[in-house]
Amino acid sequence: MLRQTLKTEGVNGLYRGVSAPITAVTPMFAVSFWSYDMGQRVVSYVANIPDEKKNSMSVGQLVIAGGLSAFPTVLIMAPSERIKCLLQIQANDKSKPPKYKSMMHCATSLYAEGGIRSIYKGTVITLARDIPGSMAYFGMYEFIKRQLSSWQGLDNPNELSFSAILTAGGFAGMACWGASMPMDVVKSRYQTHSNPNVGVLEVYQGLVREEGYSALVRGMRPALIRAFPANAACFFGMELSRKAMAFLD
Repeated sequence: MLRQTLKTEGVNGLYRGVSAPITAVTPMFAVSFWSYDMGQRVVSYVANIPDEKKNSMSVGQLVIAGGLSAFPTVLIMAPSERIKCLLQIQANDKSKPPKYKSMMHCATSLYAEGGIRSIYKGTVITLARDIPGSMAYFGMYEFIKRQLSSWQGLDNPNELSFSAILTAGGFAGMACWGASMPMDVVKSRYQTHSNPNVGVLEVYQGLVREEGYSALVRGMRPALIRAFPANAACFFGMELSRKAMAFLD
């Protein structure tokens, strides 16, 4: 697929449909990490954990906090994913001219066709993908940080080196995609289906019937390869920003 894309579309083909996620990525991750912190506060409140002992939360409790983080984040994630998938699908269809000229044209066209509901089509299934994905994402990150801290003899995981943060972040990204890939495939097919009245279950059944269960994990390898450096950099930036803000305080 990579060779064919480079041959027919050049390097630009590798970045098809990325304008929507690039536009959304900064607010999306900002909301995601903020929501994770809020999720920790909710779990701490329910479990009666005082603020000064927040760092003593178990990995299981942090996994729950990660799952809670998906709820606010989906407000940005769902429309971004909808637009991205539509732009990518139309680029693959050479039989007719593209319907959407740009990300903004796609968004305004969707709104004109079906209002805000059209832009947010697939929100529930996006949430169904992101809850387990976020649980794996933050859970794996915290687990690896604690394991590395134990191996290095550190009492506080926040004292880890940046190379350790990069490692934990990379594996967190891989865990996220491993947990969410099957639902992501169904979500993408649903958000781009030609029949606006088709249901998620119908999309799933049609996908399995026509392409088999292997279609649910198609693209897993490149997704995992991409996930490691991308999320290593993401968590590195988050920890760096956290230390900078703490210094300013």
